[in-house]
This record gives sequence, structure tokens and C-alpha cells, in this order.
Amino acid sequence: MTLDMLRRPSFALAFLLVAMPLAACSGNTSSTATAGDSGVGADGATSDPCPPCLDDSTCGAGACVQLGVDSYCAPRCDTTSCSADRTCTDADDVSGAKVRACVPLGDVCGAPVGPDAGGDGATADAPSLGDAAAPTGSVDKSGGKVSRLVFATVGDTRPAMIGLTSSYPTATITKIFTRMAALTPQPQFAVSSGDYMFAIPGTQEGAAQLDLYLGARAAFPNVLFAAMGNHECTGLTSSNCPPPTTNTNYGAFMSKLLGPIGRTVPWYSIRVDAIDGRWTSKFVFVAPNAWSTTQQTWLTKAMQEPTTYTFVVRHEPADATTAPGTTPSQTIIDANPYTLLIVGHTHTYAHPSQREVLFGNGGAPITGSAAYGFGLFTMRDDGAIVVDMINADTGAPDLGFRFAVKADGSLTP
Repeated sequence: MTLDMLRRPSFALAFLLVAMPLAACSGNTSSTATAGDSGVGADGATSDPCPPCLDDSTCGAGACVQLGVDSYCAPRCDTTSCSADRTCTDADDVSGAKVRACVPLGDVCGAPVGPDAGGDGATADAPSLGDAAAPTGSVDKSGGKVSRLVFATVGDTRPAMIGLTSSYPTATITKIFTRMAALTPQPQFAVSSGDYMFAIPGTQEGAAQLDLYLGARAAFPNVLFAAMGNHECTGLTSSNCPPPTTNTNYGAFMSKLLGPIGRTVPWYSIRVDAIDGRWTSKFVFVAPNAWSTTQQTWLTKAMQEPTTYTFVVRHEPADATTAPGTTPSQTIIDANPYTLLIVGHTHTYAHPSQREVLFGNGGAPITGSAAYGFGLFTMRDDGAIVVDMINADTGAPDLGFRFAVKADGSLTP
């Protein structure tokens, strides 16, 4: 970014909308603040323990580090000591680089998440997929009928920093979709959990980054159902987008990812049922960063539709509560039967709780030591859904992560 770019009124306004942190940790999504208002001092110290950030530019001399499900400003401790309420520890900055940062004690900014987080059912004694027959049937943009479910999921594919379209993780996401297409049996469809770009609203960077994503996605021949992430709005988790005509990132997402499957809003539901009628399933896509009373009413009705299996796809996990629609949508989800909540947002893969599974290792800077890859969901002969993480480099599943759930979301061997 150059000084001349920032002097342009339209560019400067767009950049400020993205870069300006909002008051986090309080859960208030309507109040805005500048870096100074957040208490980010020249040394990176903060009065708010968790001021959200997109890059180091809003953190003074501190670093924008990934803590739990979001990125926050924290003082560096490679040359100075931490205050009594913080500890100096290794952390990942938003570009994926290791830094030493003063992190608040007590997981104030959110508990860390890793490949073994939650641990429920993720043991080396992995369940067998059995000798299930190859699935038949097909799924298109309107849904479909199959003999048994086999689908994949990928989340969080974006550059490390805002506006770096030239550094888009094209090689990683191409490898992921190529691996997905090569599976036997091949997944009948894929779902994606959001964050396909890191672009400045008001520019065409978002559209250009989506073109790179779609070029890689072409390696997988079957339909892709996409969920919206916070980076399809302003980039801040707390953002709530107006109609897509007023935000170029949102507009590009709607036209390029949802247009091909005939969707005009980022919340929708897809039915995939058994050919022989033995079971039914629905996939419910929620958009917490385009939350409204209209979506709330729709979600209540969609979740009440009776099906054997219900898979909810949402960008933010349950503990990313600064997104306007996370908590209200979770209340509705929890009031109804469901099999699994599939999320992203944090750049790793995890099984945070019994009915929540996270795949955010689709090309964005990795948190911790997780591998890039994608999720694979396979229905066994007994009706259980086996969940795997397929490594993009090796094509092999992580057997220490694999788990299986029944239709009601309860764990099973």
C-alpha cells in the first residue's frame, strides 16, 4: 500500500472501515473505536485486554496475534517484560509467523484451539469405514438423492495480509480440491465455511481473489455450497454487512460463489435424501455477518424442518461471539435436533465439542502446527457419519482426529 493510495478519498474510506477495530470482549458489535480509543499505546500495551485487529498497523508497537478464535493486539515481549496480568508466550501473528507476545492470563481473549482440542472421540483407535458399497445417486445445486452421504468441507482460504492478491494461496487450495476429486469414493458435493478473500472493500481485490479460488475449485467436478465469512464483509469478526450492492467484497461473494447455485441471500438450506427413502438430511447455511430479523425467522423455520440428519454450516464457531449472528443463531440451533455444526474461522482443524467440528485449514496462515487439508464426511453402513481430516500434502487422514457420530450427534465408536 502506498501513501498515494491512501490519499484517494474512496480508497482511504474503505481502508479505514476495514482497519478500524471495534470494541471486542464486551460483545458490543455496534460501537466503533480507533486504535487510540481501544487503548493501544506506543509500546503495544492496551487498556482493553482484547482489542481486535486485522494487521499490526492498528497495534502500535505490539503485534496482531491469533488468540483463540480471533486476532487481537498484544504487546511484544521479545525485548520488554509483560505486566502482571499477562504472560510472555509464543503466538502466531496474522501472517502465520511466530512472535513473542504478552497474552492475558486466564484465556481472557478465548481459549486456544488445536487439532486435539475437545478430544471427544478423537483417538488413535479410529473406527473403520467398513465395507460399505460405493454410493450411487447425485447432488446438484438444488440438492439430490444418494444411497449414502459422502461430502467434503474446506474453510479459510485467503492471503495472509489485506490486499495481497499476488500472495493468494492458490497452490494450497488447488492441491486441496485436486485431492478431494481423487478420493474413492469421490465426494458427491463440498461445503465451504467462508473467508475466501482478504480484500479492501470498495476495490475489486475481492473479485480477483475469488477468481483465483474458483480457478482452483474447478479441479473438483461436483457442486460446491458456500457459506459467508467475516472477510466477505469488512474482515472484522464483528462486522455486519448491508446489502451486497454497498460492499464490493459481499457483492463479489454473492455473484461468484452463490450466483452459480442460484442463491440470492447468503442463508439457505439444501436437502439431500436417501434414494430409497430410509433417511433424510438437510444442510443449513447460516451467515452471522449478514444477520437480520429476516434471517433469524428463516433459520427458526429451517431448523424445525424434520430430517434424520441436520448439518449446520456457519463460518464462526460458537465461541466467536463478537459476530452479530453467532449467539442468536446458536440459540436457535441448540433448540432443535442436529447432527453436526461445521465451522471455520480459526486456522486449524479441531473437534471443539461433541457436535461442533472446525475446518479452517484451507490455505490461510495456519494456527499452531496444523496441516493444510479438508474435512471428509462419510456415512457408514450403520448410518453413523465418520469425520476425517485429509492432509493436502499426503492425501492421508489424521487417524488421531477421526471420530464418528450418530444422526442425533452422539458419539459412537
